[in-house]
Amino acid sequence: MGGVAGALLTHLQTGLTTVCRCWALTRKDGTVMGFTDHDGPLSFGGIDFRADTGLSTSTLQQSTGLSVDNTETMGALSDTSISEADIEAGRYDGAEVVSWLVNWADVEERHVVFRGTIGELRRGNGAFHAELRGLTEALGRPVGRVYQKPCTAVLGDKGCGFDTSSEGYFEERAVEGVEEGRVFRFEGMTGFDEAWFAFGTLEGLSGACTGLKGVVKRDYFDGESRVIELWHPMRARIATGDMIRLVAGCDKRLQTCRTKFVNLLNFQGFPDVPGDSWLTVQPVNAGQAGGGSRRA
Repeated sequence: MGGVAGALLTHLQTGLTTVCRCWALTRKDGTVMGFTDHDGPLSFGGIDFRADTGLSTSTLQQSTGLSVDNTETMGALSDTSISEADIEAGRYDGAEVVSWLVNWADVEERHVVFRGTIGELRRGNGAFHAELRGLTEALGRPVGRVYQKPCTAVLGDKGCGFDTSSEGYFEERAVEGVEEGRVFRFEGMTGFDEAWFAFGTLEGLSGACTGLKGVVKRDYFDGESRVIELWHPMRARIATGDMIRLVAGCDKRLQTCRTKFVNLLNFQGFPDVPGDSWLTVQPVNAGQAGGGSRRA
């Protein structure tokens, strides 16, 4: 096998081998899970690899150069390993995956055969199928800035540079009332202007929604209640008493960046780009025609 060296290569060359595959899966919330297709548990690198998950993988497609390396893995859904509820909640989206060829008789003899992330996840009939995307997958994504009026940065990211933990730009409190997992009502929450959290985020801090986020569609007052409405329901059950964190929203406009966040120097849009109507305007028939600015 290409790339295999040392004691594992010597073992493979004997023709009588004791090898299996192991996978380590690291979710974005930091949870690390280990699986193996061996008939007993293994442990190395500080990770315990379980053998009771029914996990298996199809043929790994690998190539030289910058071609994309992909494979697929499948396994049984269970409450003690990968549950349908966690998949539905998106906890495995973009999780990192490392696969080894391991000599189960001596786990120090191992070789990494795949490293990448989870792509598309399909589930049904008590099992799941996960597409595994290699590291070269990222090279196929379009990059670069878009020439447009609105800001292209995401509030709080490297391009924006704004600290969303600044006082006055977030609120942490318990859920007082929730409808359909996406409409939240709070009493006495008057410390922020109306629509302050529109286009912002709502993150679960406790309960089944811990670590999950939703995007705020509307933020308005309904009598004595403040209503926070999300675009989509939270991807796990959220109940009264669960703690959440609301972060102020940005509508990507220059005026908002200047007055709401005082962050104009980091504005990533092009507010003076002419619109389509200006570009297609007819030549003037009279007046100043000396080649100066039409915006004067």
